[in-house]
Amino acid sequence: MPGPLAPHWFKSSYSGGSGTECVECARMSEGTLVRDSKDPNSPMVTVGSVAWESFIRQLNRQARER
Repeated sequence: MPGPLAPHWFKSSYSGGSGTECVECARMSEGTLVRDSKDPNSPMVTVGSVAWESFIRQLNRQARER
């Protein structure tokens, strides 16, 4: 039986190239994983799908209001 799939990490296209103050995300069946991009071995936070979608909607709403 195959083991669990490794996360495919990505950063926002708005994160820039400086490498500071960034997070990486990975979509998994249990939700979205979030980690510090400067320290990939640091602990991860798992955010449930409903909470993640709500978070992204709020970010998009705020971006449109600017």
